Amino acid sequence: MKPSRRSGVAPFLAMDVMSAANRLEREGRSIVHMEVGEPGAPVPAAVRAAAEAALARGRVGYTEALGLPVLRARIADHYRDRYGVEVAPERIAVTQGSSGAFNLAFLALFDVGDRVGLPTPGYPAYRNIITALGLTVVEIPTTAETRWQVTPALIEAASEDGPLKGLIVASPANPSGTMMTPEGIADLAAACRDRDIALIMDEIYHGLVYAGAETTALQASDDVVVINSFSKYYCMTGWRIGWMVLPPDLVRPVERIAQNLFISPSELSQRAALAAFDATDELETVKAGYAANRALLLKRLPAIGFDDHLPVDGAFYVYASVRRFSNDSVDFARRMLTEAGVAATPGPDFDTDRGHAYIRFSFAGTTDAMAEACDRLERWLR
Repeated sequence: MKPSRRSGVAPFLAMDVMSAANRLEREGRSIVHMEVGEPGAPVPAAVRAAAEAALARGRVGYTEALGLPVLRARIADHYRDRYGVEVAPERIAVTQGSSGAFNLAFLALFDVGDRVGLPTPGYPAYRNIITALGLTVVEIPTTAETRWQVTPALIEAASEDGPLKGLIVASPANPSGTMMTPEGIADLAAACRDRDIALIMDEIYHGLVYAGAETTALQASDDVVVINSFSKYYCMTGWRIGWMVLPPDLVRPVERIAQNLFISPSELSQRAALAAFDATDELETVKAGYAANRALLLKRLPAIGFDDHLPVDGAFYVYASVRRFSNDSVDFARRMLTEAGVAATPGPDFDTDRGHAYIRFSFAGTTDAMAEACDRLERWLR
């Protein structure tokens, strides 16, 4: 059998690096993992207890395609309590992680050939999913002048070769951790509304903010799709559970597609996720560990030679230039893994044009691991 043309998407390099790092570990090597954006902390105790209670009831089955009504209501409460925004539970769809939400949003909003804008550097799965769905990727390079975020002027420039049907933006961003200001989000939402561009906001790193104001796009407009996840702040990556907040007219289309693609999100994960909102004290302790890791890396990496990096407002990444050491970050990351035992993700994952000069370090692990990584890099690059 011959694979389809749509299957020829680029690999997710972060996952390739993780596979290579795992192979070295199986061979007995010591590896510091800084390649994948996965919390190193265990799932909160309340989440484990909720999952155990659900299993003890003896039956885990299908739920409604948009998720358990009780979880949708609890997510709506979260927006009221955290942001002062009233969201009807009926506008919330629980999904198979944020990845499932991206697929549902793109399928519900766009037709084959539609032009969808993506800021670069940015999360590679956006580009690859959009490509696999037969849509047209329009990369929008951001720079230090715009603080690495999309502006209305950049949207206008990206529309010169044809109108954009959609735009997906993350704040805090991956790979940089850079955040948009509340004013910037409001301006972007207004510009998309004026141009009839569907705005999708990726807010999966909310809760992990160290500098600046955390703002949901729902504070600026109801006519946006907001995607979030229990993976990052809530330390539930392997549970594969996320959510979307949808404009009312998009709820039924998303539900129909979800019924056919996924049937429903995992009931066990949904029951566990309900308890995540009650684990704030434990989760804030985890976040304090990330903050300590961030401070350590922002002090030590520049001294090693990684002194040119993007602003790290939130999330758990440092996106740093490797120009001082190499013009090929893929090769640099390979050598860093095999020679120094430090796994990190090369920049072409996030920026096909300029990524050869950058590498992404994740600081989601322990502080001891971050210090060990810096020690190894210092010895290797000395």
